Amino acid sequence: MTIKEVSEKYNISADTLRYYEKVGAIPPVTRTATGIRDYSEQDIAWVELAKCMRSAGLPVDVLVEYLKLYKQGDGTIKDRLELLTRQRDILLEQQKQTAATLERLNYKIAHYEEAVKTGKVVWDN
Repeated sequence: MTIKEVSEKYNISADTLRYYEKVGAIPPVTRTATGIRDYSEQDIAWVELAKCMRSAGLPVDVLVEYLKLYKQGDGTIKDRLELLTRQRDILLEQQKQTAATLERLNYKIAHYEEAVKTGKVVWDN
């Protein structure tokens, strides 16, 4: 696939794809004999991983670290596991905070829905 096709399929700008490759968040992409990027299935799998992790809030530098460890081979399996586990723990904490915020917001919405029905706000905090 061309960079344009990957960009459109995954809703990632071509500039972002080039940036991920440049900084080492994804491995160098397969190229044609003339040097044009030609994304292989493996290249696309790395793009999908990067997109997933970035949408979850994972910093680019963590992706870069993960790829460095990956390139070093099986001796880094434990380190990769620890890196991913740390990121999962961060996401779980964010999820808890989001759930608490959503609960508070639902409480406020219910409060104002009742106020709309009765015409008065009993307590506004």
